[in-house]
Amino acid sequence: MQSERVAHHIVQWLTDYAQQAGSQGFVVGVSGGIDSAVTSTLAAQTGLPLTCVEMPIHQNPDQVTRAQAHIQQLARRFPQVEPQRVDLTGPYEAFLQALPESPATEQREMSRVNTRARLRMSTLYYFAALQGRLVAGTGNKVEDFGVGFYTKYGDGGVDLSPIADLLKTEVYALGHYLEVPQSILEAPPTDGLWGDDRTDEDQIGASYPELEWAMGQQAAGKAPSDFSGRKNEVFSLFLKHQRNNLHKMKPIPVCHVPPEMKE
Repeated sequence: MQSERVAHHIVQWLTDYAQQAGSQGFVVGVSGGIDSAVTSTLAAQTGLPLTCVEMPIHQNPDQVTRAQAHIQQLARRFPQVEPQRVDLTGPYEAFLQALPESPATEQREMSRVNTRARLRMSTLYYFAALQGRLVAGTGNKVEDFGVGFYTKYGDGGVDLSPIADLLKTEVYALGHYLEVPQSILEAPPTDGLWGDDRTDEDQIGASYPELEWAMGQQAAGKAPSDFSGRKNEVFSLFLKHQRNNLHKMKPIPVCHVPPEMKE
């Protein structure tokens, strides 16, 4: 990938979009992962004001350290970068206390995980509204258009998506070019929503290079039955996640009422 040209293209796209929207700049949630690090660096390179928000909720200490280190070095490199830290652990716990008791099931845990993502989305939009800025999303192409690995109205709730046309491996290549901290480049990808050390691969059941392969095979018209062993397993996993999460990737269904019924 021609990282320099790609970076310049995205930075120009961000700049043009902000100007057309009459925006004063951007807001990015920084998690300590590669996607948010690349997105925030690209947004910083526009020269427009940028608020980088760290939002821990019972966060793994390593993720907190990486997020803070990235924001600090970004603020040193780009004077218009404004660091913000909002500890959402208290509000999250207060929200859970307000809910009725429920059995400790897998569905309950997933609901709580998605609640974390939605609290963070609300926090980002608080700063965006306060400062007249746009929330820049951090989803990549595999997550946003392959397996739907994001929370609806959580990290999927954004104003624009600068890196959503880049595969995960391409995001890493861009991260190297943009001089993202080495600790982030080396860290296993994780959504950071569980409060432990589980990775994206642990949750999905396949690595990003494997998912990219499956995405390419689907585009080529292949099916899992065309492969055996691990390739068959990965392709089947990819299609299962895509099918289950398709509701996130499609526009919200609208029930169109025939005009004659309104007369």
